[in-house]
Amino acid sequence: MIQLFKIAFRDLGRNRRRSFFSSLALAMGLSLLLLMAAFIHGEMNGALESTIRLQSGHMQIRAQTYDESKTSLKWEDLVENPQEVATQIAALAPVKAATPRLFASGIVAVRDETAGVRIYGIDPLSEANAPYREGLVSGDYLTAEDREGIYIGQPLAEKLGLKVGDQINLSANTANGDVDEQPFTIRGIYTTNTYGFDSSTVFLPLAKAQTLTQAENHASTIFVLLKEREQTESVANALQTGKYKVITWAKMNELVIQYEELANAYMVLLYLIVLGITATVIVNTLVMAVFERTREIGILASIGMKGRRIMAMFLAESSLLAVGGILMGLILGILMVGYFAKTGFFIGNMGITGMLIGNTVYPELTLNDTVRLTIIAFIITLLAGLYPAVLAARMEPVEALRGGK
Repeated sequence: MIQLFKIAFRDLGRNRRRSFFSSLALAMGLSLLLLMAAFIHGEMNGALESTIRLQSGHMQIRAQTYDESKTSLKWEDLVENPQEVATQIAALAPVKAATPRLFASGIVAVRDETAGVRIYGIDPLSEANAPYREGLVSGDYLTAEDREGIYIGQPLAEKLGLKVGDQINLSANTANGDVDEQPFTIRGIYTTNTYGFDSSTVFLPLAKAQTLTQAENHASTIFVLLKEREQTESVANALQTGKYKVITWAKMNELVIQYEELANAYMVLLYLIVLGITATVIVNTLVMAVFERTREIGILASIGMKGRRIMAMFLAESSLLAVGGILMGLILGILMVGYFAKTGFFIGNMGITGMLIGNTVYPELTLNDTVRLTIIAFIITLLAGLYPAVLAARMEPVEALRGGK
């Protein structure tokens, strides 16, 4: 076996330029796929983390009859005494933060322009709301006692030409089914670098949101963040009661999970297409080698070398081309992923409903993707070398010797 690889290495060295560019083609294909796999993983992981951090939490506790699609504000659909419930949940060891939130649909009006928004009534001091506080672009963050201030996203401010200190009118649905409109002063402008969220979400202190919507001492949900995502199921089981329902991040983010599964399925097909194209270069290299060495193959066959050994010799050549291409591809791919992991891919507003994809995607290359792509690349290269190997093994010695003249 070692002798075969020595012969294969010597044969590839006869035309070093052609062998190098054959391996380089495989390297470029593999490095591109590594970057694409890292991009998809970074995009989906980033979307999931953003959704958990900004919107869903690891779990939410809601009234049994709460209808999220209608943003229900009826008292019987809300959590009563939400601060008391949140305090009890926050006392659990795995819980990082638990805080009430009140959701309502509204319309922001300024001059002759309007925009539909989702109103978040929050406790400004809660650790769970740190992403909004840390995203302050201009002005000030909300305070719990503020009754006239509102906190809006940068895309919404740019769309309506607003700045800190400007006054707007906010209309909101109320618990009794009416619509209430009140003026608010913009205290601050924030960004979470997630266009879909920032362009449609405004914040009010919880007490003011409850007054505006006539949902006194009630909240839509108790937003819960855990210290570790893996503890979600155990904590959810511990919190199950007949009065409230517990919804985990997996249930609230089914669309993200399904989209990732679909993207991975399409990626496998793309892997095969790209590697199939690069494999044609390997086939071309080895077929040319077969015809260039027709007389040599005839001599080897005439002195007793079996067809399977001739076949093994060409498979050894394709293996060496594969190893060289994979090593170069891994180095190039890891360097590319490392660079873009720091700078990111700016994609702006993706506009995918139900998913909070950040404005910039940072690729994340996993060991699983690296190993899988390496194995696929090696197998496809070996399969590409199978045809030239069989072609060489089936040559008749006499015809091969004549063909070499």
